[in-house]
Amino acid sequence: MTEVPRRRAARIADDGIDAQVIAAGAVIWRLYRGELQVLLIHRPRYDDWSFPKGKLDPSETIPECAVREVSEEVRLKVRLGAPLPITRYEVTKHTKQGEVTRSKAVWYWAAQVLDGTAEPDGEETDEVRWVTPEEARDLLTNEGDAEPLAEVERLHEHNSLNTVPFIVLRHAKAKPRSSWSKAESERPLAATGKRQAKAVERLLAAWRPRQVHSSPWKRCAETIAPYVKKHRHRIKYRKPLTEKRARQAPGKTVARVRKSLEWTQPSLICTHRPVLPIVLGELARWVKDREIGAALPREDPYLKPGAVVVAQQAVDRGGEVVSLEIYEPYED
Repeated sequence: MTEVPRRRAARIADDGIDAQVIAAGAVIWRLYRGELQVLLIHRPRYDDWSFPKGKLDPSETIPECAVREVSEEVRLKVRLGAPLPITRYEVTKHTKQGEVTRSKAVWYWAAQVLDGTAEPDGEETDEVRWVTPEEARDLLTNEGDAEPLAEVERLHEHNSLNTVPFIVLRHAKAKPRSSWSKAESERPLAATGKRQAKAVERLLAAWRPRQVHSSPWKRCAETIAPYVKKHRHRIKYRKPLTEKRARQAPGKTVARVRKSLEWTQPSLICTHRPVLPIVLGELARWVKDREIGAALPREDPYLKPGAVVVAQQAVDRGGEVVSLEIYEPYED
């Protein structure tokens, strides 16, 4: 998975990656005695205050990088929430040939703590501090970090900061229909699809969906298996998510998707290309912002095999979708 994600939220849309150095991080937030706080780190190497962040590793997606950096720098397991503005600036590196200046972009998300207590790693960070947004503005060294902080404040003021992910996953690349003579429900993943399924597992870990619903057909089951196995989640197979049932009784498919959205819990639905217009059509009903809604795929094939739509539902706004992100898989 190396392609640039598409992300769309109120007032925020990605404009691609044109930087030479890509990094990712998170503005981790909490409510402490009813007051909003965010987590800052101090880095002794630069003697600065910032949010947890770092550069991408080879073959890593941007959300994976954000979650990994948080884990490494402050010992926290987090779930990514709404996307925040990308900060951009120039970095200078000293080499034997002289100074080299490169452009850098840091992709941020709001994030909530799932497990752990914030503590410095002793190498990259030597101090962590929960502070109010006002205190954060005084401490932050990089002026660009004020923009994602301001977006966290705005989301909080509009009851859109506390979110849960609703994820739509198209199964990974399967063996061609033309080369399969047995039951369609038993058609498995191709070799590329199996590699995509492992990449999907790493990507999904950034959002940690716990309610996992899938078509019982083999190619869907194989796509979600690595994630379910590694994170020990239960999976529920739903016949309305199969191609056959969706064609015969689309109303039941709609009802299945609507129920998942009404739960307002970290959820995932894994299904097939012919079912996607039904699933995405119901998801669109939970989007009130036209700009966000415009990001939903509306033309066949909707999503590539192994691709995901990540919709963040605002818990305090009745499950309204306040952001959308789309991640497409690598193809080898």
